Amino acid sequence: MPQVAITITPNRRRLMRLPPGTRVAPFRLPALDGTEFDLAQLSGRPYLLAFFRFAACPFCNLRLRELVTRRQELGSSFTIVAVFDSPLLNLRHFASRHQAPFPVLADDGGRVHRRYGVEQSLVGVVKGMVFRLPALLQAMLVHGYWPTRLRGSLTAMPAEFLVDRAGEIRVAYYGRDEGDHLPFEEIVRFAATETESG
Repeated sequence: MPQVAITITPNRRRLMRLPPGTRVAPFRLPALDGTEFDLAQLSGRPYLLAFFRFAACPFCNLRLRELVTRRQELGSSFTIVAVFDSPLLNLRHFASRHQAPFPVLADDGGRVHRRYGVEQSLVGVVKGMVFRLPALLQAMLVHGYWPTRLRGSLTAMPAEFLVDRAGEIRVAYYGRDEGDHLPFEEIVRFAATETESG
């Protein structure tokens, strides 16, 4: 029997979205490797800041897999920070297998998610399951990303931010459903532009 500890929000809850031009909000969170990650340590570097749902989310694991396997396309001066709405132990159980070469963080309780305006939507969950069924089946049947330990927010929607060297958000992407992410090609273009300007 799967362990369940989830938060469900029936209607779409919109927090204050962060617009482009906003300075990133500083935070410290526990990382997979047991250290405490401080966002300030990325000062002067461009990066993707990606917010995910609970650690067992099939769509989230599929996206994390894409970020890991395509990481080399972004260049050595660009990095990624992945933040899950999940307790650290649960995150270790699911995300460790990706062996991410970038920080993967646990935001147990979603405090940092809320600071970045990450939205909650039951409709977005249903839309993702219906309209992205092939991706969901690929995640579960091909890659084995079964949502067995549901710890964290079930209704959190993904959000991704492209941050420049000055610590300002250049692109703020708020997903419309559980599998809606910033196109990877846009991340590649941003990384290339930031590399050239540095």
